[in-house]
Amino acid sequence: MDKTYNPTTIEQPLYEHWEKQGYFKPNGDPGKPSYCIMIPPPNITGSLHMGHAFQQTLMDILIRYQRMQGKNTLWQVGTDHAGIATQIMVERQIFAEEGKTRQDYGRKAFIDKIWEWKAQSGDTITNQMRRLGCSVDWGRERFTMDAGLSNAVKEVFVRLYQENLIYRGKRLVNWDPKLHTAISDLEVENRESRSSMWHLRYPLADGIKTIEGLNYLVVATTRPETVLGDTGIAVNPYDLRYKNIINKFVLLPLVNRRIKIIADENVDITKGTGCMKVTPAHDFHDYEIGKRHKLPVINILTFEGKIRQEAEIFDTYGKVSNVYSSTIPQVFRGLERFAARKAIVAEFDRLGLLALIQSHKLILPYSDRSGVVIEPMLTNQWYVRTTPLAKVAMEAVEMGELKFVSKQYKNMYVSWMRNIQDWCISRQLWWGHRIPAWYDDQGKVYVGRNEAEVRQKHQLGDRVTLCQDDDVLDTWFSSGIWTFSTLGWPNNTEALRTFHPTSVVVSGFDIIFFWIARMIMLTMHFNKDITGKPQVPFKTVYITGLIRDEEGQKMSKTKGNVIDPLDIVDGISLEKLLAKRSGNLLQPQLVKNISYITIKQFPNGIKPYGTDALRFTLAAQASTGRDINWNMKCLEGYRNFCNKLWNASRFVLMNTEDQDCGFNSSDKVFSLADRWILAKFHQTVKRFREALDNYRFDLAVERLYDFTWYQFCDWYLELTKPIMSRGKIAELRGTRYTLVSVLEALLRLAHPVIPFITETIWQRIKVITRRHGDTIMLQQFPIYDAALIDAQALIDLEWTQQVIIAVRTIRSEMKIALNKPLALLLRNTSTEAQRLVNDNFIIIRTLAQLDTITLLPIEDRGPISVTKLVPGAELLIPLVGLINKVDELDRLAKEIVRIESEIDRIQSKLMNKDFLGHAPETVVAKEYKKLEIYQKSKIKLMEQKVLIAEL
Repeated sequence: MDKTYNPTTIEQPLYEHWEKQGYFKPNGDPGKPSYCIMIPPPNITGSLHMGHAFQQTLMDILIRYQRMQGKNTLWQVGTDHAGIATQIMVERQIFAEEGKTRQDYGRKAFIDKIWEWKAQSGDTITNQMRRLGCSVDWGRERFTMDAGLSNAVKEVFVRLYQENLIYRGKRLVNWDPKLHTAISDLEVENRESRSSMWHLRYPLADGIKTIEGLNYLVVATTRPETVLGDTGIAVNPYDLRYKNIINKFVLLPLVNRRIKIIADENVDITKGTGCMKVTPAHDFHDYEIGKRHKLPVINILTFEGKIRQEAEIFDTYGKVSNVYSSTIPQVFRGLERFAARKAIVAEFDRLGLLALIQSHKLILPYSDRSGVVIEPMLTNQWYVRTTPLAKVAMEAVEMGELKFVSKQYKNMYVSWMRNIQDWCISRQLWWGHRIPAWYDDQGKVYVGRNEAEVRQKHQLGDRVTLCQDDDVLDTWFSSGIWTFSTLGWPNNTEALRTFHPTSVVVSGFDIIFFWIARMIMLTMHFNKDITGKPQVPFKTVYITGLIRDEEGQKMSKTKGNVIDPLDIVDGISLEKLLAKRSGNLLQPQLVKNISYITIKQFPNGIKPYGTDALRFTLAAQASTGRDINWNMKCLEGYRNFCNKLWNASRFVLMNTEDQDCGFNSSDKVFSLADRWILAKFHQTVKRFREALDNYRFDLAVERLYDFTWYQFCDWYLELTKPIMSRGKIAELRGTRYTLVSVLEALLRLAHPVIPFITETIWQRIKVITRRHGDTIMLQQFPIYDAALIDAQALIDLEWTQQVIIAVRTIRSEMKIALNKPLALLLRNTSTEAQRLVNDNFIIIRTLAQLDTITLLPIEDRGPISVTKLVPGAELLIPLVGLINKVDELDRLAKEIVRIESEIDRIQSKLMNKDFLGHAPETVVAKEYKKLEIYQKSKIKLMEQKVLIAEL
């Protein structure tokens, strides 16, 4: 093995070898239990971010762990066509390169252009997944727009329509006025904005007045441009100010429309004036009020977000109505919505109906794709009736057929499912699964898998012209059938029978509703077991937290705190990192801020840490459901861990390769250290497996870290050195056998977490241990063996460790050189402690670097010494001759003064109200921790000062 651990030279070639050899494929053994994970399909437009790296690391750990237990294991990989994102990207590309729009191309040619782009650039993220060591079955890779999945999507749509679970209706949706399409809630970004609240006077009709004698009502609104669509004024039925005018009317200014004053308990008496304008076509809350009171619905905006030439009038149920005039004042027609706002406010002011303008802070919904404010829009869309689907899906969770980790997300899921709304599944795009519905000249709709089927089923002759619906399905519709469509549904394939239901899904909490819940609903509707019982898509939902920066802030390109996981793996210079972050900015004016944050985070760029260190860091922080504050120091620590394992393995190889390791001989003597390390290893195996079986990745890798670093490397390797230097042949065999056996098993234990370094080392170790097989990933995962837990060895060696640690602590506290042999005295020694000293004399003297070990008679109190207690004895290190009394007292006095200065400085800071009021909680907590450490250090120094003064 190379002297230095260098992940950049081993990782990529090793992965290419794994993939070429087909190690990631299922073993196909029907006698073995199956285990399957469906990877959440990333967008083809995307690139790897820390969230991907986090979730994929956890999935790969589970897959490798189960594969090594011999299970028939499938990690299904695939990508999502990402309707809006892909269409935008290709539109921008053709405009930049050719100056053309998609309309210039036409629908078919534009879609061909997208397929061309996918062939050239759509595999970025899958190539990046390989860099993370993801052991997915690439031979089964799927794409949500491939032929098989497209047929499955049509099949689901047609069946749901035939069962009256899909319908077309006119309802309010999130509308992107720039992209001209409906969008999902997940594609809406809520941003805090500063705007105004306009107080407008609405004259009361028919000469009526309020109790206060006013002939008008004042309505407060943040969207004056929607006044033209008002169809009601809502007040609280218990608001005494307006009790006498409920069911009366106001004359809507600008259009002189008589609209009714209604009573609705959802109106907040204490908010604004207590009067709320109701605009059902342009506000989700108003839409629900309008339905409750059967108010007409008036749409005043075009899909581009401009005032219409004429309003569209509908009744509560979406049917065309003539209850009101559709006339819109000429002066407002064609105005963009925010220009119309100014014009309408100006007209209210001119008419003397503008009562007040107040500065107002509000949350505005923006489209995260186009960056414009979304508009609630009344449109014809396709919907799934979710209530009957949700009932079955909710019962599966409540009955425990499907569990959430952690349990808090079960409550979130059930709460949402109980209040579920119908799902809008249509999008006004060209890229995606085109809705399998056709219209004749009279607008009658026909749904089928293709036009030929429609014509045959409905006996339509060639003279009947049919036109397919222009809309495509929501991307979440195709990903909602991911667990079974990828396995060949609607055909009853062997893969479907073998791997469905799948085992676990790993996801973020933000898509529980958009993806997890919809997968459960659709899967259970379309998949039944042999008894007809609905199948769940997976048995466990493991929800991860978000990865935030070191200060707990959400990572975003705008903030400049995003970390690319591949920059951690490969390293990147500061110059390239600055260029990369600035180049990703949508707002160039932020470059200066981005540069400041980048230089502060990474003044020297990022050195290459390798994939294994990144994976270990992510797993170590994966406590169920909690957000992670990314910490580069942790990453550095786990890179050191990999280096420690590498160097320890080199030590083992140097002492065992080409040596008699006892594999052909029964003549082996196992030392106390050998028996102890075997016991500690099997304890670790038990705890590691328990943690991983319960999705406590953090606890699993903590066990792995502690055993590897402290027990195997720091203790056991040191404990073997006396035997290696002066042991008998049988003892050497026993120790060598234990060295390589424990290391080989440790590599198997660690492989799911750090696959590259473990495979590399194992290829050398397997020769010595004579294990068969070409790769560690197909070896048996370590099994806990209670028979190897030698309780006495654990007790004996752990007592010995306490003695050695006590001596080392005295050296550190008293600043005694490591190479200076010490005299150790034991006082009040029990019989058991005497036995332990005699049995382990060489180990204690060698590892504690002692000159002598003396048991004091009972009556002998010994010289002035530093003392430590261990079970059954007092340890004494005499100070005479070890230190210069005057110099040491002087050093201690200076150190105490320095520490007192630090204590005063921190206490002053913590008494400063400005600091406490403005500093982040993490910074304040660090200061309190530093104060605690300094105070403890002062106490120790004072104790040492008293002791030395007695010399």
